[in-house]
Amino acid sequence: MALLPLILVPLTVLPAVLYLCCGRRHTGSAAAVLQRREPGRPAARSPPRDTWAPRLCGFWLRLFSHAVNTAFGQFLLLPLLVRMHNLSLMRSLDICEDPTFIPEVAAEVTEDKSEAKSTLDITKQLIEARPNSSSTGFSFKGIKDYLDCYWSGKLTPSQVAKNIIATLEDCDKSTPPLRAIVQWDREQIMLMAEASTARYRNKSTLSHLDGIPVCLKEEFKVVPYHHRVGTVYLGTEPETEDATVAKKLREAGAIIIGVSNMHELGTGTTGCNPNRYHKIPRNPYKPNHFTGGSSSGSAAAVAAGLCPVGIGTDGGGSVRIPASFCGVVGLKGTFGRISCHGSYPLSYSTVSAGPICTSVADAAIVYSILAEPDPLYPYGLKQPKATLSDMCAPDLKGLKLGVDWTFFKACDAEVLTICEKAVEYLKSLGASVVEVSLPEMEEVKIAHVICILSEMRDMLQPDFNKHFQEMNLETRATLALASQFTALDYITANRQRTRSMRFLREIFATVNCILTPAVASTAPRIHESDLLTGSNDTSFIVQSMRFMQLANLTGIPGLVVPVGYSTAGLPISLQVMGKWWDEAVLLRIGLKLEQFRNQTKKPSIYYDILA
Repeated sequence: MALLPLILVPLTVLPAVLYLCCGRRHTGSAAAVLQRREPGRPAARSPPRDTWAPRLCGFWLRLFSHAVNTAFGQFLLLPLLVRMHNLSLMRSLDICEDPTFIPEVAAEVTEDKSEAKSTLDITKQLIEARPNSSSTGFSFKGIKDYLDCYWSGKLTPSQVAKNIIATLEDCDKSTPPLRAIVQWDREQIMLMAEASTARYRNKSTLSHLDGIPVCLKEEFKVVPYHHRVGTVYLGTEPETEDATVAKKLREAGAIIIGVSNMHELGTGTTGCNPNRYHKIPRNPYKPNHFTGGSSSGSAAAVAAGLCPVGIGTDGGGSVRIPASFCGVVGLKGTFGRISCHGSYPLSYSTVSAGPICTSVADAAIVYSILAEPDPLYPYGLKQPKATLSDMCAPDLKGLKLGVDWTFFKACDAEVLTICEKAVEYLKSLGASVVEVSLPEMEEVKIAHVICILSEMRDMLQPDFNKHFQEMNLETRATLALASQFTALDYITANRQRTRSMRFLREIFATVNCILTPAVASTAPRIHESDLLTGSNDTSFIVQSMRFMQLANLTGIPGLVVPVGYSTAGLPISLQVMGKWWDEAVLLRIGLKLEQFRNQTKKPSIYYDILA
């Protein structure tokens, strides 16, 4: 076995040399090979490009993560992989538009509708309109269920907190352990719960979130927990200052039950994190399947009933992918809409924060509380007031739903069948479906990868040098790949961002939203070796982010809503994306969309905290 690397290296070098020597190479002047992109004119359509790569785990992942961080890997193996996966695409493009480094968009000036209902009135209507969870078979316990218990006197927040503590003790003793919440503190939970109980007793509650259990992704600073960001080396001391979202949740009276698991440093989409502080969170619907990532623990906690609200961040689908895989609702706000102050700044141009909830109504309630400018956060300071206008409209008449059917169909057959039926359901509610063309989606994919990985490598360079041996194998390989991108790659990727934002402005002039499947497949299976070494599955990462990257690159909001299940019982969701700052239309459509699924299946792992 010790001789195997000596045999493998020459075998790897040979195809690389042949490819680089015999493959197509740039010849002549740069102008002869560059593909010119005319300003405002989309390139010819091409179908989404799939790339294949072997799934690596165990010994092979160890070998690969070592090889790519050697001189051989940096100068031969990784350049080969960059070309094989089309990541060198930006080098063949001549884009005239100026780069957009931050996708911050000025708010449109709209007329003030004095007769419009206030957001508070709408959230109250949402709570009153939601049926009791016990009325129609299984349904997740949401904000309304907790509030009903509190106001009726059936339970107090203190009693609920005791149930949660008992559940947290139990769920990680189970086989396999859930690993949704990775840090929690009995005393902290009870302090918040007792304060909320007193407010209910005195009829002086702070908001609709008073007494509601919530968790936050470990990427956020939350007092008094360690800000580890999925690693074993960060957050060596307990936090003494809350992130803005944690502070706002406390001010709203929520009970923070702890911080949730995440993919190490947000570098993957499975949630696979085998290090000693985290371990792999389990999908409540199928415990031998991944939750999705990187906000893995937040989605698992909500789907397993530990809390009706989880908060995550989304730089490449990291809220929407796990929400989809775990059969719950996930909202990625417009870039800058919800403050990311106090979250670890892994990527400054692609990441947005958002809630993961049991229902669209709950997501709307949380969104209405968190969405506002934050003087401590540089983006979104000039955002328009967050509203929920027309969310409770009886139908979808007057709305135009954009679908690029070529792009829409780039998913597994089971996913496509259910999502097509969901689109027809929305059409039956009065909306019209308009065929649109999403141009240059291959360019969008590559531009997003270059932006997020370049920014992460920049942020994590000191960690990479100092804590390399403490990082997961997958993280080492991902950051090695990130080092292949140049300043010119990054600038060209941001020129592509400018083009894509312009194309979206034109599309949103004709439709209210864009519909796609949420994820092209269902949650993948966890292999035994993943528990020890983790895994690296490039093909899955590409597939899982296919419908996510457009929103992250351009900053538009996206909402995923569960619409059905595969034959294996795994959740399937539809995504609704809208123009900048127009989360209200997504929530309006989502509120109707969640009625399409006529039955909610109970997860295999589910704790009824209110029982």
